[in-house]
Amino acid sequence: MLYERVVRHALRSPSAPAITCDGETLTYDQLVSRGDRLADALTTAGVRPGDVVGVLMRRSTGMIVALLAILRVGAAYVGIDPDDPPQRRDELLTDAGVEFVVADDKLCASVPGRFTTLSPSVVSPSCGAPASTTADDLAYVSFTSGSTGRPKGVMVPHRAVLRLVTDMNWMAVGPADVFLQAAPLAFDASTFEIWAALTHGCHLVMAPPGRLTLDAVAEAVREHGVTVLWLTAGLFHEMVAHHIGAFAGVRHLVAGGDVIQTGPVARLLAAHPDITFTNGYGPTENTTFTTTWTTTAAAWDDPGTIPIGTPVNDTRTVVLGPDLRPVEAGACGELYVSGAGLARGYLGQPGATADRFVPDPFATEPGARMYRTGDLVRLRPDGVCEFVGRVDDQVKILGHRVEPGAVETALHRLPGVSRTAVVARSAADGTKRLVAYVVPEDVPPPHWGERLREQLRETLPAPMIPWAVLVRDTLPLTGNGKIDRGALPMPDLMARGVPDDFVAPRTDVEHRLAGLWEGVLGVEPIGADDDFFDLGGHSLNATELLGAVRAEFGVTIPARVLYLQPTLSELGEQLETALRSGAQR
Repeated sequence: MLYERVVRHALRSPSAPAITCDGETLTYDQLVSRGDRLADALTTAGVRPGDVVGVLMRRSTGMIVALLAILRVGAAYVGIDPDDPPQRRDELLTDAGVEFVVADDKLCASVPGRFTTLSPSVVSPSCGAPASTTADDLAYVSFTSGSTGRPKGVMVPHRAVLRLVTDMNWMAVGPADVFLQAAPLAFDASTFEIWAALTHGCHLVMAPPGRLTLDAVAEAVREHGVTVLWLTAGLFHEMVAHHIGAFAGVRHLVAGGDVIQTGPVARLLAAHPDITFTNGYGPTENTTFTTTWTTTAAAWDDPGTIPIGTPVNDTRTVVLGPDLRPVEAGACGELYVSGAGLARGYLGQPGATADRFVPDPFATEPGARMYRTGDLVRLRPDGVCEFVGRVDDQVKILGHRVEPGAVETALHRLPGVSRTAVVARSAADGTKRLVAYVVPEDVPPPHWGERLREQLRETLPAPMIPWAVLVRDTLPLTGNGKIDRGALPMPDLMARGVPDDFVAPRTDVEHRLAGLWEGVLGVEPIGADDDFFDLGGHSLNATELLGAVRAEFGVTIPARVLYLQPTLSELGEQLETALRSGAQR
């Protein structure tokens, strides 16, 4: 299966570059050799075919070696984000039934003792025969947020990955191509980046480990001559705005994960008329891409909105109305998908599996299933689909799929919380933010809402932390006794609760800098000890902030300074040093 596809290229072109990361390059022969020896070490440790092995690693050549080794022994991998809170990592490993974890040396100590931890550098001097793997065997497990508060582990077989990366009807890939691997392993976009490259004998370049900046992505694309690039919608928009020249050598750019705006696509094609652009849409449950829409400069005719397109190979889509009958052209309905890309279901959650993976009444083969996406789409007369919104209340926060029910469940686990409702609100700039409404069991202490937010940081990833936690005496109800979310008050999305230890800006530079933060983040007030990233900042608006600093103060602060010293006072000190240095010159 996947392992055999990579070995085929190692036999055909053993000295061709397979992976490059942080100055280290492995050829295909070296990649397979290291993977084989690590695989034997895994077998010696007790890993068996059918096991699920955790991978707690940052981007590196060792991470790819680990994936190949796991697949070679007939096991499946589950990527765990090193930046997730330890409690969440522990829960995901437990839910996946993991016994063995391959982890970076620096992360090994953070893995609970009940798991057997192995380093990717531990290899065996010999290697036995690879396990016999079928198309229906599990390749990996990818966790998504769950509406019940319990994460859902999507079980993806080899068949589904092969359908994604081989015989693609929307993209041609060959050994001369260079892919950039930038998505976290826990994010299913990494499936396309890694396996589309390695199963075609391409060169896979790993983006620098850690939090990515626009500058880092642009530098990697230029330095390594990347020809095939996948970006989230938000990152694509920002790259076009600030680093459009970096796409000069890219021949096929794929963006997705959220709604793509027409303006950036038009600017990209005008600046680089030889590039092919694809909008890739798809839920994790159908293995990364379900539909695609592709255009070029020659074919560009502003469609008004960027469609999600038509099905990729070995995939069938159908748009159904509330009566579960196909809608007519021009009408809206829920998108259902079927075909070789379907996951097995949710690991250990038969109820959720039965709810989303339903019998396919349109199939000819017995027992066929289709996946109910929950996405509302419009079916155009030409068969192309346009994304309209979500059927349920699942939302995208900073490009991440978040279900408010998961946040509600986490809040209910905290002491003193009686009832809660979490909804997504739109700020003036269109950015969605989660707002939690909480009813206490008793009279709460001062600033209780802010304290609840800080407690959530111990168990939830950043996109799931509510922008604000509003304490209420009661929650409004509908006639049938359900929470009336539409009647919940709209908060001021600029204001935030002021913590007990708030320290106001002290110097003129800090006051001016705080004003810039308020404009970029849409937050006020800003304190001297506030951390840019804790307030919701990310790599995209970090670039905006540094540009605003340059315009306001006339000095340039490197991006790495903001990432290493992210508080207002720290950045203020750097600015004052730069200003003094300029005055002395």
